[in-house]
Amino acid sequence: MRSTPPRRTVLTGLAALTSGAALLPSPARAATAARRKAAPRAAVTVTLTARVSAESQRIRLGAAQRASDFFTTAAYAPAGTPVTVTVSAPDGVLPTLYVGIPDYYATPNAPRSYALKAGTNTVTDPHGGPIHLTMTGSGQRATVTIGTGSVPMPTFTHGSTSEASFQAQLDSATAAGYVQLRSAHAIVTLSRATALQYRAENHATLLDTYEQLLTSHATLSGLSGSTGTHARNPLPYHLVNVTKVASGVGAYATHGYTGYPSGAMTYIASVNGLRTGGWGMYHELGHQHQQFGYKPGALTEVTCNLYSLAAQRTLGQTSRLLTKDSSGKDVYDRAFTARDADTDYATLDVWQKLVPLWQLRLAFGAGVWPELHKLIRTDNPASSTDADRYDNLAVYASRATARDLSEFFVTKWRFPISASGKARIAALGLGKPSIDASTYRE
Repeated sequence: MRSTPPRRTVLTGLAALTSGAALLPSPARAATAARRKAAPRAAVTVTLTARVSAESQRIRLGAAQRASDFFTTAAYAPAGTPVTVTVSAPDGVLPTLYVGIPDYYATPNAPRSYALKAGTNTVTDPHGGPIHLTMTGSGQRATVTIGTGSVPMPTFTHGSTSEASFQAQLDSATAAGYVQLRSAHAIVTLSRATALQYRAENHATLLDTYEQLLTSHATLSGLSGSTGTHARNPLPYHLVNVTKVASGVGAYATHGYTGYPSGAMTYIASVNGLRTGGWGMYHELGHQHQQFGYKPGALTEVTCNLYSLAAQRTLGQTSRLLTKDSSGKDVYDRAFTARDADTDYATLDVWQKLVPLWQLRLAFGAGVWPELHKLIRTDNPASSTDADRYDNLAVYASRATARDLSEFFVTKWRFPISASGKARIAALGLGKPSIDASTYRE
């Protein structure tokens, strides 16, 4: 179960795995220690091609949260140390440099940004941390050379870094407080302590699993290819080993990243944990894929779990909806009991609310949710109120199944569909389904 942290409504989180106490050394202390150990390094040059912004892709996808704008650099800035950065921007678009990790409950809680100019720049960050770059545009080129003052940060790049090379980096590049894993669609930022704890993992296999999971999320979203309205997001999803969470929050999702404390690392940094027990990670990435157009506030912690259930199927896990309570009843049992007692949908718990949404997949096939996502992206329906979003759910589910689902939503499960929503469904002129989807279960 998740609880929404109180300080910002966009932030969503996993129920407590740990207390709100600091879980890692503060970035400033870690970076200060790193500076004392830092050795001179050869400059690293990063070649950039400007790309779309994360916010533009959030809007295109109809998603509630955006992915990350970051390019990784394999460089780290020790706290308070001047770092020389040289920029060549022949096409006139300049990158921005960021130092630090996003870490909502910590101080500081966000990377610091530094505008760069063509030629030589000097960046001194008081806290230190991983160096990232952003560059928004449409194919313009730039090169950024990060030189004096920086130290190397161990980085495993999927498909090009060997395990032996990565292990050598962990042994030699000891001044950086963080380590990164990078694949086509993911950036995983781990504290050095976490990376060392899980250094025996097969990191290629770990990133294979991340790609498999992100493909599962994309497939449920009806995304494929690289062009057009229904193309996959070209930007990475950033998973961060944060230093601190609030009491009652075990993991969380917000714009640009998902955050996981040290207590969750077995499910983030180990292959077996990610493949067999990573529901929390599937859920948080679900927040970054769930669409806003049919997400009333009461479904914030519900529709994200459609992606989690799809991930479980992808990995061959048993559905979490089949987990039994102390009385031997699973989620379907409890949801059906509540439904048959004329309980309104809005008063069901978050697990029971998931049941009718997953029944659409069980009754009408794996293509229903991808099609619904596509229709929402194409139409971008009005969704300013919870009433709009509940109506959109019923209307677009009817369109995706090519069936009038009024009875399923209104009569069987008692969703709060307005008179306007019912009229919109009727206006589609669709036939009634030949099956009773409300009876389906795994």
